[in-house]
Order: sequence, then C-alpha cells, then structure tokens
Amino acid sequence: MTHSSSRIAIIGGGPAGLAAAEVLAAAGAGVDLFDAMPSLGRKFLMAGRGGLNLTHSEPLDRFLARYGERQAELEPLVRDHPPQALCDWAQGLGVETFVGTSGRVFPREMKAAPLLRAWVHRLRASGVATHARHRWTGWDEAGRLRFATPGGETTCETRAVILALGGGSWARLGSDGAWFSLLAERGVALAPLKPANCGFDIAWSDFFRAKFAGSPVKNVQAGCLAPGGGTLQRRGEFVASEHGVEGGLIYTLSAALRDQIERDGQATLTLDLLPDRSAERVLADVAHPRGARSLSSHLQSRVGIAGVKAALLREVLSKDVMQDVHELARAIKALPLVLGGTRPIDEAISTAGGVRFEALDGNYMLAQLPGTFCAGEMLDWEAPTGGYLLTGCIASGRAAAQGVLRWLAS
Repeated sequence: MTHSSSRIAIIGGGPAGLAAAEVLAAAGAGVDLFDAMPSLGRKFLMAGRGGLNLTHSEPLDRFLARYGERQAELEPLVRDHPPQALCDWAQGLGVETFVGTSGRVFPREMKAAPLLRAWVHRLRASGVATHARHRWTGWDEAGRLRFATPGGETTCETRAVILALGGGSWARLGSDGAWFSLLAERGVALAPLKPANCGFDIAWSDFFRAKFAGSPVKNVQAGCLAPGGGTLQRRGEFVASEHGVEGGLIYTLSAALRDQIERDGQATLTLDLLPDRSAERVLADVAHPRGARSLSSHLQSRVGIAGVKAALLREVLSKDVMQDVHELARAIKALPLVLGGTRPIDEAISTAGGVRFEALDGNYMLAQLPGTFCAGEMLDWEAPTGGYLLTGCIASGRAAAQGVLRWLAS
C-alpha cells in the first residue's frame, strides 16, 4: 500500500502535529496524519487528567523567559501564536477558558478530552486523513516513508513530511524517542535526550520512606545553584516520594539540578521550611524556653514545624544539631537535601535534547533531509510546567507547517 505523493505527511498526533495539520489544511493542502497509537493525543489526554493547563496569563516577556537557554529560538514562534491566541483558538473550538489563582489558564471544564475531540473533528472535517496504529520505521530505498501497521508494512511518498514525534518520556503513550536513532543514522545533529520536569533521587532512611513517602511538603522555598552562578529560588510545594522528591516546585528547578548532577555527580536542594518568617524570628521562636515540653511539641506549637517538615529536619540533622538552637534555626531556613540523580527519563513529564535548532533552516526543515521538517518536543528545548510546554509545542507545529508551505511555494 502506498499513499499519494501529492499530499503532505505529518508523523505524530500530539499537539504539535495537530497544530501543523490545522495550518496546512487551512491553506488547502492535502494532509495525512500518522500516529503509532490506537488514537490521537494520548499524552495530551494524560497530561490533562488533573486539569489541562493550556497556557499561562503572565506578561509575555516573563512568559518567554521561561524557555531559558532556548528563548531566542522559541520567542519568534510564541510571539506569532501567543497565549491569548491559544485561548481564542480554544474558544473557537467551543472550549471556554479561565485563569486560575496561580495565573495558569485552564479549560472551564478542566478536561482535555472535550478539546481534543473538537479539534480532531474539525481537522477531519477540513479533509485531514488520520491513520492510527502507524508506527514510523524510517525510509525505504526509494526515500518513501515506512510504517509498521497491524496489517503489515505500508509506505508513503509525500511532497513533504513534518516529524512531530515527541520526546523520550511516557513511552506507553507513544513518546518513546525511537526516532532518535533513525535521524542519527541520517547525520542529523542531535542533543542527547535527558529528563526534564523530573523527580530526583535521595537516599532516604527506611523509617522516613515508610512513614512519609507520598507526603506533600507545602509552602516552602527551594533554591539551588544557577547555571551562570548565583542562586535560583522558587516557592511552592513538592512531594517527598519513595525515591526522593518530585512535584511542581522541583520541576521549576529541575534543569539546573539535572545539569549540576551531570557536572558534579550530585546537587544540593536547599529548603526554607518557613519562608514567611525571618531568620531572626525563627531563631527567637526556637530559642524560646520550652520547659518540660519535648522538642517535637515545642517545634509544633512555637515554630509551626510538624509532620513531614519535622521529619525532614530529623532526616538531615544529627541529634546533637537538633539540640543546638542556633544550628536548628539555621537549618529550618536553609535545609540541604543532597540529590544523587534524576529519576528515569520515562518517568519525566518531558525531555530536553533532541533535534538541534542548528540542524534546521529558517523553515524548520532539516538541512540533511530536504523536505523533512521537525516540530514539538523532539526539538532541543525545554520549559517548566505551567502551560509553557503546550504553548511551545503548538507554536512550533504551526511554524513548521508555515515553513512547509513556504518551501513548497519556492
């Protein structure tokens, strides 16, 4: 079976691939959209289980700074389709949005499924042909795309192809990074895939792991070394997991922590357990006479430290230090947790690394493979959770589709 060579292929049915299909279909192009899974947008649906975070409402300059070292590459894409345009697009699909207390933007119903259904329905109505259970396996001798399907191998000869295959995490949902070796064999410049928005390993004691694994650690400030020197600090909450730490606050610092572990073999995450109290106030509260009360009772009643926060202090500090009011007060404001490694890449929310931007021309086409374009998480960029990943994926899918149209027109 061979598909028509008069059409454009998109491989990957996630947000970047769907966004690319939308732009191409609107321009009147024939589009075949392939995905390895039984249905489209599997990871998109999973990400929306706890409430689909579409984008963020913060000022655009601050939003763009979230892309870190790749801000220069992502900025033109996002400016071309900024967060407000994403909200307007969702409205056009019949999905109302609202801004949460954190500034994050969600669908009114909080769910991903209604938006995905409306999106796919509109694409199919515009002529986009979708092909599920088509796993891309590379090219044949004639340069045609090869797919493994339940019915056997099929090939596709197209005018152009957009690869939107995702990163290397959540393999069970189709984002397995199998494309990496296929592009490496063709000489495409690639950066190694690494976990992003990931958890980290800590050698907890058996007692702490048994009693506190899964406990949320709320209202803390976390800090670590910044890539260029100085300190990165963020405020929020995280989870003390069976293996170490994970959760939103950790993810905002994960790139810096991961890179420090790669460089030094370990990283230190410093916690301020009482960010609303000054160091002087904490010392005064800790040093206040406690009479016959136990240290645990004193910390809970006078200082406001109990539960998992108190357990973290005992996990890190020796018994002698716990009895030293000055050292204890200092630790409450700056408790060092030593991180020994990142969690496996398949557990990460997203990945860093992938196709280097230097391998692409101005149309997001691979210089090594004319007619082959790339978009989404398979490009070498990363961003924290908060709507920045989805906004970037959709923006890059649209940009790659516009690049295809320019290339074909020329």
